[in-house]
Amino acid sequence: MVTRILVTGGSRGIGRAVVDRLSEDGHQVVNFDLQPPEQMACDEQYLCVDVSDEAALRHALDDALKSGPITRLVNNAGIVRPQSLNRVSTDDLRAVMDVNLAASVVCAQALLPGMMAAGDGRIVNISSRAALGKTERIAYASSKAALHGFTKALALEVGAHGITVNAVGPGPIATELFTKVNPPRSPATERIMQAIPLRRMGLPSEVAHMVASLLDTRAGFVTGQVIYVCGGMTVGLAS
Repeated sequence: MVTRILVTGGSRGIGRAVVDRLSEDGHQVVNFDLQPPEQMACDEQYLCVDVSDEAALRHALDDALKSGPITRLVNNAGIVRPQSLNRVSTDDLRAVMDVNLAASVVCAQALLPGMMAAGDGRIVNISSRAALGKTERIAYASSKAALHGFTKALALEVGAHGITVNAVGPGPIATELFTKVNPPRSPATERIMQAIPLRRMGLPSEVAHMVASLLDTRAGFVTGQVIYVCGGMTVGLAS
């Protein structure tokens, strides 16, 4: 069954892999991103949107919904400002929260009426293993931990309408964003590699597979969960 799916931040990294996978599965994807994708997927509608700008985001959501309800949502857009507590500012915190949490809330608010009318809906929030704690990620980890709370609270609120809400928490995934804050061959990056039980970086396509599974109609009894795609790192570090 073809469904309309909104993916925020779908032009690069994990978001791109999600858009490509969903398009391959035959769905119609709406991609909200500041940057256009290098290559458009089949049945992909791209809208240039700054999700940190609430007014612009709500306007884009209104435009997207003119073509009909969107019953699947992937809140993927995110930013990282790597800083320790003594360096992070409230401006940093607000900027990260605006993208990583507030935009997810706004998108859910806009799409939920259509999901409720259909008696069917799936929301997947892209979190991070950093939500469990990571050095120099005060703002980022806080925003992702807040996203977990949002996921669980919303799952309880909308479950009776046939809508599920889950989060996927990637561990170290080989994306442009990861490489930007974890330079290849740096001592810190090498330590990360050595700590992964599977002894390799994850692939964006592996995260996309989990997202696609949770968006499936057949995943209707899984809700309020945080599922980690982390090579085993949330269980323990490699010896």
